[in-house]
Amino acid sequence: MANDSKTWRCGKYELSFDRPRIMGVLNVTPDSFSDGGEHFDPDAAIEYGLAMLDAGADIIDVGGESTRPGFTPVNPDEEARRVLPVVRALAKEGAIVSIDTRHVAVAKAAVRCGASIVNDVTGFTDPKMVEFVKTSTCGVIVMHAGEVAAPTRTHATVQLDTSAAAFVAEKAREAAAEAAREAEKPARRRRGKLLGDPKPEAKLPGGVVQPSLPFGEPEPATEPASEQETPAAEQAAAAETVAPAPEATEAASESNDRLAAMMRRSARREEAYVPTSQLRRFTLPDSAPIMRRVMGFLSDQARALIHAGVSRDRICIDPGPGFGKSANEDIVIQRETAKMASLGYPLMCAVSRKRFVGAVSGVTEAAERDAATFGVCLGAIQAGANIVRVHDAAGFAQFLNGYWAVAKPQPRRAFVAVGSNLGHRCDNIRAARDMIAEIPLTCVSNSSKIYESEPAYETRQDAFANAVIEIKTELAPLVLLDELMKIEAELGRDRSKKAKVNGPRTIDLDLLWMDGETHGGKKLRLPHPLIGERDFVLVPLEDLMHDPARFFRYNGVEVKEPEDRVGHIVGELGRM
Repeated sequence: MANDSKTWRCGKYELSFDRPRIMGVLNVTPDSFSDGGEHFDPDAAIEYGLAMLDAGADIIDVGGESTRPGFTPVNPDEEARRVLPVVRALAKEGAIVSIDTRHVAVAKAAVRCGASIVNDVTGFTDPKMVEFVKTSTCGVIVMHAGEVAAPTRTHATVQLDTSAAAFVAEKAREAAAEAAREAEKPARRRRGKLLGDPKPEAKLPGGVVQPSLPFGEPEPATEPASEQETPAAEQAAAAETVAPAPEATEAASESNDRLAAMMRRSARREEAYVPTSQLRRFTLPDSAPIMRRVMGFLSDQARALIHAGVSRDRICIDPGPGFGKSANEDIVIQRETAKMASLGYPLMCAVSRKRFVGAVSGVTEAAERDAATFGVCLGAIQAGANIVRVHDAAGFAQFLNGYWAVAKPQPRRAFVAVGSNLGHRCDNIRAARDMIAEIPLTCVSNSSKIYESEPAYETRQDAFANAVIEIKTELAPLVLLDELMKIEAELGRDRSKKAKVNGPRTIDLDLLWMDGETHGGKKLRLPHPLIGERDFVLVPLEDLMHDPARFFRYNGVEVKEPEDRVGHIVGELGRM
């Protein structure tokens, strides 16, 4: 019930989650980890995005900067040049488009071009990004990109004692130790001539041994140039000779790009996370500290957005698999999907082709991990995930449709418009109704009367007979559309290129609307974009529902006044 009641408002669209939604990945990059360069050309990217929509994707996530481990940051201007033509073209076809970016300038431009969602891999930690989204109506995806296991650091032990006696005693011990060292020097020199001098330990000036760092051993520090240096000089020398931590070096080399530095560390964390010599009692690390970090961050950022003025129903959360996390940690997070879903926000599962999927499946090549990806996504869906972000949208749509048909009985209401102006028009319409009733997992629940209407769009042809059929179906919209096209073909509809557009036809079946479904693309648009201007659709709908004009206006369809419509009804031809 919690999943069914969640909604996600993304600009002019509102997504319900009575079934999982599919987000197709469209990387307009030359260097993404599994499909880099395949869709770098804008035309190729647009074609592929439309193909994913026609195959079953609900959302297209367009990205112009790869964030794979070890990625090279992209200038926002270059990122915008890559993605904006693609965003504009897909939005024009009615697609729900997500812009995958961490740069506020790119997010602003993409939303102006029609994007409905901002997917920020840095989790809206940039105040400028928060300032932008609070003034818009787009949906937002808060992602956790960070290391969930705090690095182990060794600190030098410091003991503070301010008593005078302790101070005097300490000085006395130091003097005695110095005298002993001076007395030992001649003997050490004699032994050194025989055995060779040992290498000195890596020390900071003043004799302090440098602690070990989390990612490897430090470089040896140099000794002071002169034993007569003042304390101030010793401090300056210490500042110059301390080896910088890897994090500091990476940040400097990448112009303080923290995400790039973190992902570079992530690429080597498999061996750095647990030393091979350390034995463990359990196969996975404790989930509590990991989930405190992930869920704490997601909750805090979501609340910060709400306090800034972003409505709760615009927020989706994503634990960010692969971003600063080892394979073990990613599995822990996926197993806790139900806990993340309990936060009440739409939850995304974005595991497609990630390294941990390869680790559990034994598949080395990223592009070959789709089957394993589907398995992980199914586990997440069963635990409450609402959106799956995948590279193979067509394959996952088939996988999900098969699973959902068996596991989740879910009849939904839909309307199909039926028209004919060749042959025995009313008989054609009745035959189509009977064949629709034979579609698997579908039944006809009601029908309008049959009306005669003027031709629309192409006026030099015979008048049409029109009706609307109300059905209940458990099929996905695109699967239902394919069944309707089969009925058209069986009843003699010519859809070849030589057929005149909007010309005479034995039968015409249009899927107008389906409960809870919003879809864009070349093959299918839901709700049907031309409902509001067709008198031959709106009048028959009055037999099936109260005030269809108001109903469709509420669903975001522009409905024209009767005198401004096309294909006006001129009479009745009888009952179905």
